[in-house]
This record gives sequence, structure tokens and C-alpha cells, in this order.
Amino acid sequence: MISQQRPSSAIPAILLFCILSLSLNASAQDHFNGSGNQASEYTIQLQQELRRSLPFADDRDFEESRRGFIAEPDYRQITAENGRVVWDMTRYDFLLNSQTYDSIHPSLQRQATLNMNYGLYEIVPDFMYQVRGFDLANMTLVMGDSGWLIFDVLLSSQTANAALSLANQHLGERPVKAVVYSHSHIDHFGGIRGVVDEAKVTEGVVQIIAPKGFMAEAISENVYAGNAMSRRAGFQYGRNIPSSPFGQVDSAIGKGLAAGTTGLIAPTLVIENDYEEHTVDGVTMVFQNTPGTEAPAEMNTWFPQEKVFWAAENITATVHNVYTLRGALVRDALSWSKQINEALYRFGRDAEVLVSSHNWPRWGNDRIQEVMRAQRDAYANLNNQVLFLANQGVTINEIHNEYVVPESLQKQWNVRQYHGSEFHNSRAVINRYLGYWDGNPATLAPLSPADSAPLFVEMMGGATSIVAKAQELYESGEYRLAMEILNKLIYAQPDNRQGKTILADVFEQLGYQYESASMRNVFLATAQELRNGTQTIVAPRGTSPLARAMTTSQWWDAVATRVDSSRADGNDYVINFITPDTEQTFVVEMSGGTLSNIEGYLSNNPDATVTMDRTDLDVVIMGQATLAEQLQDGYGTLQGDASVLLSLASVLIDFQTGFEILPGTVQ
Repeated sequence: MISQQRPSSAIPAILLFCILSLSLNASAQDHFNGSGNQASEYTIQLQQELRRSLPFADDRDFEESRRGFIAEPDYRQITAENGRVVWDMTRYDFLLNSQTYDSIHPSLQRQATLNMNYGLYEIVPDFMYQVRGFDLANMTLVMGDSGWLIFDVLLSSQTANAALSLANQHLGERPVKAVVYSHSHIDHFGGIRGVVDEAKVTEGVVQIIAPKGFMAEAISENVYAGNAMSRRAGFQYGRNIPSSPFGQVDSAIGKGLAAGTTGLIAPTLVIENDYEEHTVDGVTMVFQNTPGTEAPAEMNTWFPQEKVFWAAENITATVHNVYTLRGALVRDALSWSKQINEALYRFGRDAEVLVSSHNWPRWGNDRIQEVMRAQRDAYANLNNQVLFLANQGVTINEIHNEYVVPESLQKQWNVRQYHGSEFHNSRAVINRYLGYWDGNPATLAPLSPADSAPLFVEMMGGATSIVAKAQELYESGEYRLAMEILNKLIYAQPDNRQGKTILADVFEQLGYQYESASMRNVFLATAQELRNGTQTIVAPRGTSPLARAMTTSQWWDAVATRVDSSRADGNDYVINFITPDTEQTFVVEMSGGTLSNIEGYLSNNPDATVTMDRTDLDVVIMGQATLAEQLQDGYGTLQGDASVLLSLASVLIDFQTGFEILPGTVQ
């Protein structure tokens, strides 16, 4: 940006989980005790009871997940050009031996096994095919008159290219005629350059179709809180724990995240209306915009001739996140339910195939309506019953212990809590409607944990008493109670090794017990940080075309999040910023220790004016040069007081990706 020392750019924020939730590498394997502690007698007892009570006799998912299998490749790893492994299915081979593991919730192990699909599958003969197990998402291919229409292109160019190559190998070489981005999450569009040459898009040979709001949402969700979100994504996806019965086993909607190269090519056709019918390469499609569901910009697709309903990520084989643990805006469970209901009545009553961007398809109208109704009811019940309880005084700090999924829904595998969970989703609903405050003045402006914890420790008789009681609770299987008192101890005494060790053991057993892959990963990853410290993987800079997709105003907004107000306060100035090639003007103001920008204006009395083509600014946005370096190299001009740029540079902070979350974990 502007500092003389080349800072981190907004790229780690935009790339979020594709950079900082990478597939595991050797250093991550070394970071973790791969054997793990064994499941305790209490965990074993819980798992055994679950094996007796859950509806394992219903094995339709296994039949559906195997249906239409054509071939798998003769490799189980996908590599980049330099030989680096970007996708590795061999990590999960322990799930192929039919062994049950007491260190994995039985329902989650079932889901993890179902997600072991790897290869090319036929969905509708001579029309629709799917490549699964090449990334977190699936690639769906539709045969047009002369080529492929591809629905979602995975996270990375390497995995996307491998998936398309597998389809061409077994189904015959066909050019790509169109790509549909179902929604604005990167695991559905990041692999675009592995299947499409941008020049062909520019020439109009290839069409790219996306829902309204796609471009803004694709690059904005993770920008402003991106560094924090990236750190938390490492927990949610289990980045630093290897795949094993004691570690990461699944990501609910797929195995994990590829670690390849991402990109973005802008859509050529944006679906603006609630419903739009288009015919592309002989294929008629009815698009249904579903904003505010699983993503802020998302759409379903109906194929009327074939009676196929493409549900994007709105309907998968799990209850999804209403609040995702990596951090994001809370989603609207009621709107989500209503959009599924609309799809059910408009398309679902006629559909013979239901296919999604994750997991596996369903066939037969009765089965499709069963799944759509269960998904509709799961989100509606979450919304309605949480409000039912909240309106009787149950608070955000109690709701996760009070809300119970109806038994009839618990018996349906497709709405089990693999991705979202009733624990964090129920709290999210209250947060959406009522915010974080529980109504108790004592929690409105509480002390920070590190400030209040010493008094708690003192009142509990000191560290020795807490450790002794925590060990007693651990040995009796009272893991959540042990967690409560040990958490206070660690905040008061971050270097208390004995307390951290027991808390890690507690987290580990809780991780083994949770059905949600996200919650399992969070608890197990945190246990390892308590034992071994934080492992930081530095995100590469200046490598992604996604950064170019940021608007200039969004870039300045991202810069503003890095301003240290305590250092900037009292030093006010105004910069006019002009990009002649896009004919845009901006006023950038430092005032009140805060950086703001507005497009479409120029100040009459700026302290400085920077003129630079947006094409030359791109390398700054991508982290390949600073603004000062570009100006010094003759890319653009500076008029007025150059010291304001130095002043701005002096108050910008470079975020550290491995910041401490629990005290005493950074080493």
C-alpha cells in the first residue's frame, strides 16, 4: 500500500479459507500428536448409546451416493505445476476400512464415510454428470448441444482442471460453453481459470452466469474482518490437525479445502429478477434468485425438460450454518426456510432429480419432497422455536442448552447437525433478532476475561484447588464443568502448564463427542494449540486475481481497517484520488482518527491529489507493490503535500495471522 515496508494487503481477507484453511502439509502433521488421547469411558459410553439410538437402518444415502458411478482417476492426489500437493484423498483412507471409532461421533463418521465419493458420476443419462471428492464442493456438468455447461467450478484451478479432464476422458471431449456460479462463496467460483480461458469469455465464446449481487458479495464478505476470519477458519476447518480418527475427519459438506490457485472472472449474464428463464447451448433453465439464504447472493436452477432441480447450497445433506464459526454475517433462517418452501411448491412437486453443489443427489419425487420438507422445517423450527423460547425469557447465553430439535427431524439424516449445530445456530437466531446482550446489566459492559479471571481464581482457592477439582471433574466425565473453571484459570495464569494440559484433554473429549464437524475441529484444534502453541502459516501475497475484483472504494475501506486511531488522531488531511482509465474520482479523508472515502466527488482544497490508472493500482491491491513505489516508478502522479502519504503509512498496522485467541497459546 503506502508504507515503505511492503505490508500485507487485503488478499488474505479475500482468500479467507482458501489460503489459511489449506490442506495439511508436513509441518501441520508434525504439529499434532497424530495418535491423540483415546476416547474416555464416558465418551465411549455416549458413542455406544448413539449407535443404538440413531436410525442407522436407513441406508438410502449410501445407495444414492453410489448411484451412477462411472470412474475414478488413477490418482488420489492432485498437484500444482511445481509438484506441491493441493488435494489429497489418501488422508482419509482410514474411513474406508469399515472400522468404528469411539473418538468420532457415530453420525459424523457416517457422514464422513458418505463424503468419500471420489470420481465421476452420472446423474441423468446423456444430460447431467458430477465430479465429487475433488474439493470441498462438487462440479456439475450439463451436456448442451455443442459443449459443457458447468455449474460451480470448485475452489482451485488445479482441482477444477482435473475434474473437467476426468469428465472429458470418459464422456468425450467437449468445449465449455457456459459456467454458472451458484453463489458467492469462493469454493464455487475460485477454480474458474482451470476450466475457462478469460479471452474466450471476453470474446463471447463462453458465458458466465451468476445471481444478482454476486460480484459485490464475492469479494466483500471476508474483506473487512478478513484477518480475524482467516484465523478462525483455521479452527473451523481443522487446518493444523491431520486427518485421523483423533483429528479432522470431514467438513460436513465435503472432505476439506483444496490448497491450489484461485481466481475470478466476472459474470457476463447476471440474473436480476426473482425468476428468469434462459436457454444456453440448447439447455433451458429457470433461475431462482434466493438472496439471504446460505449466501447473500445465491440462486437455484430448474431444468423443466429433464425435471431436475439444482438446489445450489441451499439444500445439502446437513443442517447448514446460520452462523458460521469462521465469522460472517448471521443468516436468516426464516428466509432460508421460505425460499426452500417456494422451490418445493414451484419445482419440487414435479422434480425427479434433486442435485446440489455438495454431498450427493436424490432421485424420485417422493424422496425429493421428503428431503425438501425436512430442510424447510429444520430452518423454520430453528427460527420459530428459538423465538418461542426467547419470548419467554431464555437468553443468548442459555438458548443452546434449551433449544431441542424435534425428534421427527432428528430421525432424518439430511437435517443432522454436521455443518451447523443447534448450539451455535440457536444463539445466532437470538443474535439476529435481539443482539448479543442477554438483558442482564452485569453482562452489558463486562470486564475482559483476563481482568475478571484473577478474582475468580482467588475466590476458588487458587490454581492448586482449581487444577485438583478440574482433574476430578475430568475423571468423572463432567467435561463442560471442568472447562468452565479451567478457562478462568488460563485467563488468570496463561503460563499454567498443568491447567492448560487438562483443558486440552477436556477439549479433546468434547471434540470427540460433537456431531458437528465444525465444532469437532474447533475443540481439537484448540486442544493442540494449548499443548503446542500456535502454528502460523504465512499467507502468500500478490498471487490472486480475486484482488483485482475489489472496487477502489472497497480497497480504501480495507485500508481503513488497518488504521491505528490512537496514532492517527489529531492529524487530519484530505486526499483526492483519481483513476483516469475508469473515470472515477474519490475523496479520501483522515478525520477523527478515522479514514473514510467517497466516490464521485473531489475536494476543492485537498492536501494532496493522487492520479493513477486503476490498472496500475491493481498491483498495489494485490500486494505486489506499495502506492509509494508505484508513484516513484512513474505510475501515476502526486500533487500537493507528499507528507500526508507518509503520515498515512505511519499509522497503518500489518495484521499478524497467528494472533492469540486463548491466552498462553502463542509461542
